[in-house]
Amino acid sequence: MTQILRLITLAISLFVIFISGNAQKNASVQRKQLFDYNWKFNLSDNAVFSKLDYKDASWRILDLPHDWSIEGKIELSNPTKGAGGYFPTGIGWYRKSFNVPACWTGKRVSVYFEGVYMNSEVFVNGKSVGVHPYGYTSFNYDLTPFLHFGKENVIAVRVDNSQQINCRWYSGSGIYRHVWLNVTDPIHVAHWGTYITTPELNFDKATVQVKTILSNETSLLQRIDLNTTLTGKKSKQVGNDEQVLELQPNSQREVIQTILVNNPHLWAPETPFLYHATTTIRQYSKVLDLTQQKFGIRSIKFSVEKGFELNGKTLKLNGGCVHHDNGCLGAAAYDRAEERRVQLLKAAGFNAVRTSHNPPSEAFLGACDRLGLMVIDEAFDGWKASKNPHDYSTLFNAWWQRDMEAMLLRDRNHPAIIMWSIGNEVIERTKLEAVEIAKILAACAHKNDPTRPVTSAMTTWGEGWAVFDSLMAAHDVCGYNYQLHEAEKDHQRVPSRIILQTESYPREAFKNWNAVQSQDYVIGDFVWTALDYLGESGIGRWCYPDDLKGEHWEHDFFPWHGGYCGDVDLLGGRKPISHYRNLLWNDTEKLYLAVKEPNPDNGPIKETMWSVWPTWESWTYPEKEGKKLDVEVYSKYPSVRLYLNNKLMGEMPTTKAQEFKAVFAVPYAEGTLKAVGVVDNKETESKILKTAGATTKITLKADRRRLKANGQDLSFVMVELTDANGNRQPNAENQLHFKVEGTGVIAGVDNARLNDPETYVSNSRKAWKGRAMVVIKSTRQIGNIKLTVSSDGLADVIATMKVAKY
Repeated sequence: MTQILRLITLAISLFVIFISGNAQKNASVQRKQLFDYNWKFNLSDNAVFSKLDYKDASWRILDLPHDWSIEGKIELSNPTKGAGGYFPTGIGWYRKSFNVPACWTGKRVSVYFEGVYMNSEVFVNGKSVGVHPYGYTSFNYDLTPFLHFGKENVIAVRVDNSQQINCRWYSGSGIYRHVWLNVTDPIHVAHWGTYITTPELNFDKATVQVKTILSNETSLLQRIDLNTTLTGKKSKQVGNDEQVLELQPNSQREVIQTILVNNPHLWAPETPFLYHATTTIRQYSKVLDLTQQKFGIRSIKFSVEKGFELNGKTLKLNGGCVHHDNGCLGAAAYDRAEERRVQLLKAAGFNAVRTSHNPPSEAFLGACDRLGLMVIDEAFDGWKASKNPHDYSTLFNAWWQRDMEAMLLRDRNHPAIIMWSIGNEVIERTKLEAVEIAKILAACAHKNDPTRPVTSAMTTWGEGWAVFDSLMAAHDVCGYNYQLHEAEKDHQRVPSRIILQTESYPREAFKNWNAVQSQDYVIGDFVWTALDYLGESGIGRWCYPDDLKGEHWEHDFFPWHGGYCGDVDLLGGRKPISHYRNLLWNDTEKLYLAVKEPNPDNGPIKETMWSVWPTWESWTYPEKEGKKLDVEVYSKYPSVRLYLNNKLMGEMPTTKAQEFKAVFAVPYAEGTLKAVGVVDNKETESKILKTAGATTKITLKADRRRLKANGQDLSFVMVELTDANGNRQPNAENQLHFKVEGTGVIAGVDNARLNDPETYVSNSRKAWKGRAMVVIKSTRQIGNIKLTVSSDGLADVIATMKVAKY
């Protein structure tokens, strides 16, 4: 009887496949389709915007990703206030018409949003598909029941960022990450349904475990072949497993495949090798589904005795915290902008990043995998208790599990991720309730990914410290914000605790580096912050005598609209503190020269908690002739010598006892300042600063001259104002004008000056410290781009770029 039923089921299955194949006329359907192009946008709100027959011809046409806040004016009256950088928000709608071919009948069609900020509601053909409040997690909707096959369809998305303040930093507004349309057979790999781990690993072989969730959205028992193939260099196969399976009707099934890889290439920051897993579902030789997943082979281990071990070797974490914005591009997560951020972090010497305080874009994590930057992936800023009136506390009870699982399931295949963070400086940290919440969140992380530890960033503002012992015990790794000085006492009290400083003050670079190096149970330090950012206005600033004094939370410091506490500024320029930190942690840099800004005549400069003294690569202070300036030299040499116009000004030791730093008081005179490293009384490498003359020309340097014709590729063009000899004039503040012709547009302009409220989307920008930047975005047309930069009294300068197929 059982055999007869199986034969009947087989016959019905073959009939269904025949009908489906006939309907498709053997058409090949791309499984994952980019859905970013040709949206219409309106910054207003009306319920009729969701209707299928609404006339939207007058709406603005644009491509995603899109952030409407960055396009607006920075104004004191905007409801985001200092937390959000004084940018506008509001409610906006997006609409898109798209054809669903008749040959898709019988398929499952879903839409995947990587990120919408925030409170989104999606409509298809006038019907609500779903709502998603949190702006930082990805989400997916099955559109199949709502679609008109063989006809034109309309998707509409309402985005509500009007309830302010809902974030302590710049959030942006809109569909700011990619959108995808997924088309699958009813029998397919589930969304986020592949999970790859390496449970056993040595240098000779690795055991790769592939867990796949298979969906059978038919009413019949299905018999299928599941094949997973692993490939390495040059797409060479390194392992394979195939299984014949039965899938119950209208159900999901998890399948585990174990594949041995010989002589694996291990993922590490210096060797970020990636493998590919290709999973294929076949039925009677027909391919029903095919997915690909990148992964890395590596091991991580955490202990008090050896700290953090990657592939069996102890590695200290030189980390930085980052927010998600891309400066003048706002929150728009262009792939190239996200990749560039990772490149900037790597170039500054960081080996790890904390995505404070939310899951980042997929493009950012992909770049961390490819380029070798370890990641602490953070879920949210707070829990039930609020920091602002409309923050995540309003969502926590209803949404924490969905948002946690969205982060975990989406991101767990990234080898760059080494820890999950479940929160930051939560307000209820002194209450017993916090311990229970932490246990629940940690359990969720361990259930969905038992291979990584859980941390969160804890601090105290006058509440004591040992009081948090029970809360710390709910974590695998204990995150300390600004509390590393407590580590030695804590180790004596709780010797099993693994400690990580999850935030630190920039100016305490040496103290924190030294503490990490000298204590095995302290695994690293993450500075606040690695990159400058929008929002949290005025953090990291310094005050001149006539400026309003105070920390960033104490007043409105408009026109300050961002945080200047990063090692790297919004142009991608490395500040002196970046060079100092890199010199401490790495061997790639041994000598650096800069000059501390002198106090004005009317009083001293005052610092704030997250600032460092304004220090510049400049020896151009014409108003300070004859007055002593402090010249800073950072050095890994035993000593350094300083010369002014070839005259020796002195020699000073720069060993660990001097914190690898020397400060020379030098009477200012025009000319050449030179620092030289000294070993055994012999001079080695040198660094030079020259006095710049009058501004005579503009120079351009594009990071890329060849762009993809995908409407999303970017070239970051640095603009410098120089003297006749090519020396940057650090005091130049000329107004610059940008003109673009051909197959490109201006995506944003910047000068890194976070108290300059000029609009970021513009064709003009004032230089600061002799620098500015214009970001050029390709169109979807093949051709050439001509960028012309002009300024009154200076000759125009031109840069060209080519836009080609991709």
